[in-house]
Amino acid sequence: MTERSEVRAQHRMTHAYDPGALSTALHAWRERPIEPFETGFTGTGATTAAELVDRKVRLRGGELTFPLMVIRESALSSNIATLAAWCADQRVELAPHGKTTMSPELIARQLEAGAWGVTAATIGQVRAYVDFGVRRVVLANQLVDPAGIGWLARATTEDPDLTVIGYVDSREGVALLDRELTRHGATRRLPVLVELGLTGRRTGARSMEAAMAVAQAVANTSTLAVAGATGYEGVVGHGRTPEQLDAVAAFCRDIRALGLRLRDEGLVDPAQELLLSAGGSTYFDVVARELVGDPATAVLRSGGYVTHDEGLYGPSTPLPTGGSPYELRAALEVWAYVLSRPEAGRALVGAGRRDLPFDVELPVVYRIVSPEGSERHAVGAVVSALNDQHAFIDLPRDAEVAVGDLVAFGISHPCTAFDKWRVIPVLDDDDRIVEIAHTLF
Repeated sequence: MTERSEVRAQHRMTHAYDPGALSTALHAWRERPIEPFETGFTGTGATTAAELVDRKVRLRGGELTFPLMVIRESALSSNIATLAAWCADQRVELAPHGKTTMSPELIARQLEAGAWGVTAATIGQVRAYVDFGVRRVVLANQLVDPAGIGWLARATTEDPDLTVIGYVDSREGVALLDRELTRHGATRRLPVLVELGLTGRRTGARSMEAAMAVAQAVANTSTLAVAGATGYEGVVGHGRTPEQLDAVAAFCRDIRALGLRLRDEGLVDPAQELLLSAGGSTYFDVVARELVGDPATAVLRSGGYVTHDEGLYGPSTPLPTGGSPYELRAALEVWAYVLSRPEAGRALVGAGRRDLPFDVELPVVYRIVSPEGSERHAVGAVVSALNDQHAFIDLPRDAEVAVGDLVAFGISHPCTAFDKWRVIPVLDDDDRIVEIAHTLF
């Protein structure tokens, strides 16, 4: 790394988060009691994350109860390093979407790997990140909550090192923000990105001219400042057919065109960097290709990559597999006991909708392990349905699966997996706890 790039990396890190505040917050979470009512920890008694790590507690060592979601540390670390390296190579900044995990420990790993900032979906999420040391947050949604705007006005006034970048897509939204920021005595302009959308889809101005009118409304206030343009290309879909990729590319080109027009017409301060932002975990390659380039800074907002999955993102990753230096791996598993074998071709497992995501696809059976630790033959085992606390597994009639066996599931869609768990063990390849990830949902 050259001296100039080292200085740039240090600048990015120190503006993204406060290392001292982050360290203090992580220490507090390590020492925070884990109560026996937390799912998976009934058998541990009163303990803390630090104690579980120090004692090298094992997944199947007799202390943890099930169902339990765990994170594989090797895959987690690899995913974070992989996308950080890919973004550096593509000259795109990364502000990972924190809504995926809402975990201080996991977001800290992403920041320490060089993230430019963190993305939030709600003002509550912004405050959570700020409270554990994040200093650059993209609020990738419209903010119309007067109480939330009031907190934001106070927070940015009291902390000159805090940068929150908002979204606007209507003149009405601009007027509301301006009115509430003024009422709450905001002393700094709030930078905002003008959001472009697609007809019939999610938020965002529906045309270039409508977006320019929103930007002009921002310029007419004393509380807001246009920082650039944004959009969410994931509204196109999650597939990677040629037609979908072309549609995503065209949408990203429109975002860039909007940003350049904002700059050319003097609606972005020429002394400030022009920001262009998009990106989920399906099309980040297209986003980088279409948005990167002078005079703008491109900011990717992918979140699901951090643990990846087996269903939504696994088949559609933009990164090559099979030994490529850029490879994402599924890091989440949910373990649960076989409770019943009421029929020859069926097993009931003690994990259901309360424990497993089901909004995109049902979980898949990874492994079945006997109480003695031997692997059961799991070929043909398929999850066919979920109740609140049960998974229905269809099996070959002669499958040697017994009551008391443990089943490991792979999941689809990490965003709806993390919100079911408040305390999640991170395991090494020997099934020992090396960290506890807390979530703030």
